Amino acid sequence: MQANKIILASQSPRRKQLMEMAELDFEILVADVDETNPPGMPGALVPEFLSRKKADAVAHLTGNAIVIAADTIVLLDEHILGKPKNATHAISILKQLSGRVHTVVTGVCIKQGDKEICFSTATEVHFRTLSDEQISHYIDKYKPYDKAGAYAIQEWIGVTGIEKINGDYYNVMGLPIGELLIALKQFER
Repeated sequence: MQANKIILASQSPRRKQLMEMAELDFEILVADVDETNPPGMPGALVPEFLSRKKADAVAHLTGNAIVIAADTIVLLDEHILGKPKNATHAISILKQLSGRVHTVVTGVCIKQGDKEICFSTATEVHFRTLSDEQISHYIDKYKPYDKAGAYAIQEWIGVTGIEKINGDYYNVMGLPIGELLIALKQFER
């Protein structure tokens, strides 16, 4: 049973969907945050750093609510592949991922008053070799411009292009919901 008000500090439809699937009662409140990280910060640390920034930006607006913030990146050879700026950029990103293994890292920060729990989850994703036609079809039909790494595992490209994953499927969608639920228990009253 949920006693505390929960705020999701994200406009991601996938995170909203996962929170609803977990039957959490929550509201969405997003603050505008500068999503840059310190120069030289290792890529794997960036999502947790940014999720903390997002949680801090919203927490002071919410009274005693529990604030949940997250950030997801795609790492290929320790290089962050962000959200594509346009179709040409999306094609470039998917060509880089084709036939390769990359890591999806999601940082999560849960904050209520002075209490804070932040963590990161990493999932290894193995892509099959994608043809130019597959890449073009996916970009034309699904327009993955709001997605880190230019893809969503739950869409057509995941069904046809991903050979296997090692780790949490929902993490690749943008929120390691199982780990989040465990961490939330520490905020129960």
